[in-house]
Amino acid sequence: MTAFAKFAWVTLAFNLVVILWGVFLRASHSGDGCGQHWLTCQGEIVPSAPQLKTVIEYSHRISTAIAGLVVIALVIWAFRAFSRGCWVRKSAFLSFVFIVIEALIGRGLVLTGNTADNWTPSRPYWTVGHLINTFLLIAFLALTAWLANGDRRISSNIPAKIWVLLATGVAAILFVGVTGSMAALTNMLFPSASLTEGLAKDLDPSSHYLLRLRIGHPILSIISAVYLVFLAGWLKRWSVGDENVARWSRLLTIALALQLALGAATLLTLAPILLQLGHLFLADVVWISFVLLGASFLDSSGKPPTTES
Repeated sequence: MTAFAKFAWVTLAFNLVVILWGVFLRASHSGDGCGQHWLTCQGEIVPSAPQLKTVIEYSHRISTAIAGLVVIALVIWAFRAFSRGCWVRKSAFLSFVFIVIEALIGRGLVLTGNTADNWTPSRPYWTVGHLINTFLLIAFLALTAWLANGDRRISSNIPAKIWVLLATGVAAILFVGVTGSMAALTNMLFPSASLTEGLAKDLDPSSHYLLRLRIGHPILSIISAVYLVFLAGWLKRWSVGDENVARWSRLLTIALALQLALGAATLLTLAPILLQLGHLFLADVVWISFVLLGASFLDSSGKPPTTES
């Protein structure tokens, strides 16, 4: 593995840590720790006499800034190390685009007051946008690392039905992710003392519309997991002898099984923070596994990216 590929994997791992810290920020109701101030925190560059939630929010901002600098370094290295038109350059640059959008979404959440326990009609849209952009960021960081590690290029010369199957998988994961983020938001804004109380709220026609939508997440998760397991197996059989496809197919299947089990545990225990962190981490693993399974299947096995001298 080249030095650049190692750095790209480290960049992905660090961004996953920042994302998980963001989940802790939300789950601990600390999103308003800096008030409605951005870039400053409570109007200060460095908060004085901060509360615990201010420390959590401020540390998340610092880690996000570091993640942005690391991605910038990744892009500069990619453009210096690889030739014009190389897939690594394109993927690294798109990673930069989406981390900039990530920062702007975070700014928007703070300035509009869509943090902690605050509720506005626009908050679900901010949450959905945040989730989808985060997944796209992770996808291109993973692709950058994968493309830089060996003789890999993505080919578009495959049957249309395969594109449809892969696109359906992407849509399924994103849709389940969106419903999951809505369920997490609902659990925070409308907490329940027991599973029975929560289910009663879900089925009550007079409940908030987010509560009535929450029950759809576990159902959609199971349906999507079944589809993805069958798709992973089919891609593995189609690519007999391709160890990369087989590896990512196995990892996707294992991650899906673990995710369903942890999702059930999270539901039954009323979503403690630790399980929420594990649930999102496995969601990221499922997404990365699927993206790299698809990329491995589409690998044209052409000549490796040429490195400029």
